[in-house]
Order: sequence, then structure tokens, then C-alpha cells
Amino acid sequence: MRTALFLVVLVGLLFAFVYPTRTFLDQRAETDKARTQLEVLRAENARLARESKRLSTDSEIERLAREKYGLVKPGERPFVILPTPTTSTAPPAATAAPPAP
Repeated sequence: MRTALFLVVLVGLLFAFVYPTRTFLDQRAETDKARTQLEVLRAENARLARESKRLSTDSEIERLAREKYGLVKPGERPFVILPTPTTSTAPPAATAAPPAP
């Protein structure tokens, strides 16, 4: 009888202490993972803020307009430099004759 009571008390103590401890450790691991992700997102946010500030300057807007869209200021003459055409001067490849028997 005492052994059974002892086992019941032991199982009760295990449920009372082990389960909350396991839950606490799981939550702590999730919290650490969330903190790491938060740091990554903060760094990305800072990088995007710097890029946004850089893209807002007049010189950067002008550079992008010239490079991406080929825009010019009034009075400027646009020039487009085309690559030289590639022509093949090599004779066409000869077809191989079937081997003699």
C-alpha cells in the first residue's frame, strides 16, 4: 500500500515539475530563435533604410535615369554605341564522308 502511494506521489511530482520544465525549455529555445530572427530583420531594415536614403538623392535619381532609361537633360545629345556585328569568316564545316568498307 505504501509503495503504491509512493508511486502515485512520484508520478504526480513528475507531472508537476517535469512537464512545466520541458515547456519552459521549449519556450526558451523559441525565444532565442525569435531573437536571432529579429536581429537579422533589424539588420535588413537598416540596410534598406540606407538604400532608400541613397536612392532619394538627386544625383542617384539622375544616374538611374541616365543608365536605366537613357534619359538626357535638355540640350544634350544622346549617343548610342552599338557593338560591332560579328561575322563568321570561317568556311562551313565539311560533312564527313562515310567510311570505306
